[in-house]
Amino acid sequence: MSDSIHGHQVMELMLSLGRAVSKRELTQLMHNEFGEHARYHTCSASEMDAQELIAFLERKGKFTESAEGIATAADRICNH
Repeated sequence: MSDSIHGHQVMELMLSLGRAVSKRELTQLMHNEFGEHARYHTCSASEMDAQELIAFLERKGKFTESAEGIATAADRICNH
């Protein structure tokens, strides 16, 4: 089992794409990049799977939604 991946790494992955993605596509990208069984954490939550992390980041206002899907911005990644 791999170490827990910080949500910032997922947001940075999204930024590297330069476009919005569907939640389904983001889940697949996370599986490809970090492994299907990866666990995720943030500054305030832990032990999440990919779908739980996406829902958590959405609740925290880390995504912008459009007709194309969800995206994030560098200023939405905290620096602590």
